[in-house]
Amino acid sequence: MGSERFRLFLAALLWVATGVLASLPGPSARSLVGAALLLLAGLMVAWPLVRPRAMVARVPEPAPQPDARRLDVLMAQLEHLPVAAWVLVDQEMPQPLTSRARRLAAPGGVRDQKALNELLRASERSGPVVLDTERGSERWQLQRQPLALNGQTQIILVLMPLEQELESESLQAWQQLVQVLTHEIMNSLTPIKSLSQTALGLLNAPASAAELHSALDAIARRAESLSGFVGTYRRVSEWPAPTLAPVDLQGLFRRLQQAVGPAWAARGGEAVFQLASPSLRLLADEGQLEQALLALVHNAEQATADQATPRLWVQARQGRGGRLQISVRDNGPGVPVGLERQIFLPFFSAREGGQGIGLTVVRQLMYGMGGRVRYVRPLESGAAFLLSF
Repeated sequence: MGSERFRLFLAALLWVATGVLASLPGPSARSLVGAALLLLAGLMVAWPLVRPRAMVARVPEPAPQPDARRLDVLMAQLEHLPVAAWVLVDQEMPQPLTSRARRLAAPGGVRDQKALNELLRASERSGPVVLDTERGSERWQLQRQPLALNGQTQIILVLMPLEQELESESLQAWQQLVQVLTHEIMNSLTPIKSLSQTALGLLNAPASAAELHSALDAIARRAESLSGFVGTYRRVSEWPAPTLAPVDLQGLFRRLQQAVGPAWAARGGEAVFQLASPSLRLLADEGQLEQALLALVHNAEQATADQATPRLWVQARQGRGGRLQISVRDNGPGVPVGLERQIFLPFFSAREGGQGIGLTVVRQLMYGMGGRVRYVRPLESGAAFLLSF
């Protein structure tokens, strides 16, 4: 920048000198030649200030060359992604991007390739889909991602397999449920069998009427307990469908505070219900949501039975993505490590003498309302359950 200013200043001096020589009275041939030389020298000094700009304007910069090796690596990585991916441009035929997509559309994959293409083209939102494959009906998760490249709208479609994972989870859940049911049923059938044999032996003893009556009474009690267990299982598995409507959480929390607050205060503790904003609302079945919260509060009461100052915190706020979350936390001992997933199984309880149906009911109610419940281990002591809608 400094050299350009110096050149401009020097050229100006030369041109001024040219003008002075040319304006002298009675100019001679020598003065005219000198003026011409000064003019030429000024042009030579100023020429570098003009030439580069003209050349830049006329000669475009070369476009950057793509890294061919890097492009090959990216294409190979895309080809071997463990999902089936396509790109859809202007509602034309979906173009496969990965080898998994090509295998799915090839013989041995789906039964009807046209049906698969129509499913991809007609999809308007992400969600689970069922594909009719050569192995039978399989559940997949469809994800849609619109994007614009060079002014053209495109949609990336991805199918992720779910069948194997779901089958594994379902099988594990059934195995755990059968273990719990078998344990509970055998707890009643074993003493019934023993007492029945005892009663049969007492029938031939004339002086054993009192013992016979006691054995038959014990059999009746165990049968009644088993009947109650089966009735509880039926109640858990046949919960009515929810009726969704806007729920005012401020009013709901006020009723819950009035219902459970005095009992916690009588134990020397406190139950706190907090809203991040008094205008928080959600779409749910108000009665079933209240039932779910009462079940969690009841669990918290049992968990803090040995605490000198039991504490309960129920808080509602909006989480990331605008999802509404309700947390129920206590200062009890918390769930033992390793049992975080099992506590939601029917009739499984981490507490001695527990029925193990409260969290099962909560999970079923939340699922019916389109929400989720999960256990969170807080930084402090105690247990926390998070309801997400």
